[in-house]
Amino acid sequence: MTKKGSRLYRYYVSMDVIRNRISDAAPSPQRLPAGVVEGAVIQEIRTLVRTPEIVAKTIAAVRQQAPELNERDVIAALNDFDALWGSLFPAEQARIVHLLVQRVSVSPEGIAVDLRTEGLGSVVREIITPRTEEAIA
Repeated sequence: MTKKGSRLYRYYVSMDVIRNRISDAAPSPQRLPAGVVEGAVIQEIRTLVRTPEIVAKTIAAVRQQAPELNERDVIAALNDFDALWGSLFPAEQARIVHLLVQRVSVSPEGIAVDLRTEGLGSVVREIITPRTEEAIA
């Protein structure tokens, strides 16, 4: 973070810079504004949760954690991810990102987000469980 006057600027810094490593690879960004990185990560999460591979891994993770939940509920929860995301407080969004994101890599080619599918299983289970409880009540 940097503070200039009353304004606060947040950045993400390359691990190479932090650890004072010299890289032989193509030069990658050394510092990026936090808003740019966070926006790209959220967009990547929104895209990834709809891919068939992630949907299948999420269904498998949910089956291990909560076998009583069915596949249709998992798929519906993943399709509703955007609506859910918009309704969350920033602290809850941060908690979900920490559950879901294993690693973020930035290169000259773009950004890569590695998801924890077991984290996605937990998030989906939390989304579905209130619906199931409401339906029972």
